[in-house]
Amino acid sequence: MPRSVTDARDRILAIADELFYREGIRATGVDTIIARSEVAKTTLYRYFPSKDDLVVAYLEQRNQLFWQLLEEQLARSPDDPKQQLLATLDWIDSLLANEESQGCPFLMVASEFPETDYPGHQVAIAHKVKLRDRLAKIATAMGIAQGTELADGLMLLVDGAFAQRRLYQAHQVKLSTTAELLIRVYLDG
Repeated sequence: MPRSVTDARDRILAIADELFYREGIRATGVDTIIARSEVAKTTLYRYFPSKDDLVVAYLEQRNQLFWQLLEEQLARSPDDPKQQLLATLDWIDSLLANEESQGCPFLMVASEFPETDYPGHQVAIAHKVKLRDRLAKIATAMGIAQGTELADGLMLLVDGAFAQRRLYQAHQVKLSTTAELLIRVYLDG
């Protein structure tokens, strides 16, 4: 059975996702992606005119999946913002504990491409800002007057946990336990 056009695009993106996440963007050549995807070079460039376009598509796909899964977590406790916040942190802990976890793909791209005008860096920034804003909204719904400050602190913990996962190749500290201590400070203060 011949492969469909969307099949080729999806296959390219799936291989790029695997290699970019595991090996890094700079270490992964387009020729490797083409060979592993079993497509012609013209096919790859028809869907992704440049490697930068492929990186952006990879991050956008990761971003979409992240938000879909996070919203599923939040929907379990629609009227309980504290439970939503704790569920979010528990869910991120489960991402970190996954054997396949290499850390945060958005931090990885931002580290590999520190130039803020790089398209992939822009996607990474947008993802992190949206997550911080979402955490601040939940914290404010909990009645925390300094919801934005708490969200900033939680982002430090989340990003630190992802960096630690990448650095040590192991999930060493339970994010949700540490974050609960920080949340308690803001609730009591």
